[in-house]
Amino acid sequence: MKILLIEDDREAAEYLQKALSEAGHNAHVAHDGDTGYQLALEGSYDVLVVDRMLPQRDGLSVISGLRARDIKTPVLILSALGEVDDRVTGLRAGGDDYLTKPYAFTELLARVEVLERRGSPREVETVYRVGDLELDRLSHTVKRAGNEIPLQPREFRLLEYLMRHAGQVVTRTMLLENVWDYHFDPQTNVIDVHVSRLRSKIEKGYETPVLHTVRGAGYMLKAG
Repeated sequence: MKILLIEDDREAAEYLQKALSEAGHNAHVAHDGDTGYQLALEGSYDVLVVDRMLPQRDGLSVISGLRARDIKTPVLILSALGEVDDRVTGLRAGGDDYLTKPYAFTELLARVEVLERRGSPREVETVYRVGDLELDRLSHTVKRAGNEIPLQPREFRLLEYLMRHAGQVVTRTMLLENVWDYHFDPQTNVIDVHVSRLRSKIEKGYETPVLHTVRGAGYMLKAG
C-alpha cells in the first residue's frame, strides 16, 4: 500500500514511516500542508494520513482542497482534538476517519488498512497458508503437511496474527497490543515463552523452519 503521511512532528513522522514500512507498506512523508497537498495531487496514493494542525496549510484545508479537486483518496485525520464537534468538523471537511492522539500504532494501521479496502472489497479469508502450514479460522485447526497440530487458545491467536502478517516483521509491540491486548510493556518474557512453545509445536519433526526471529526487530513467519 502506498501511503502519504502529512505530519509536521518530525519524530512522530519518522516513527510512523518506519512502522508502516515494517508492516510492508510504502510511506512517503510531508512536513507541512502545502507540500502534502501538492504530493497528494501529483502522487497516486492509496491512503492519506493527515495531521490536523499543520504549518502553511492546516490539515482540514488540505483535505477540503483535495475534495474540491475531486481527489477521492481515503483520508485518516490525526488530531489531539478529540471532542465530538472536532471529529464531526473533520469528517465534514472530507475526512473518512478520525483518530485522536495519543494512539496505538496497531489501531492506526488497522484503520488505514480498512480505508484502503473500502475501494476494493475482498473476500474475508478464513484459511491462511504459509508453505505446508495451514490455519483454519472456522474449524479452529492448524495443520502442517496434513498433520493436525493441537494449540492452546493463546498459541492459536498468536499463530493467526503471524500468519495474517506472513512475510512481514511483527514487532513485540504489535504482539502485545493484538494478541495480549496490552497497551504497555509488562516487562516480562511472556512473548518469548509463547513464541518458543509455538515454534516447537509447528517445527518439531519438520525440516524447514517457518517461524524466524529477526534480531532486534521481532518475528517473521515465512516458508523457508
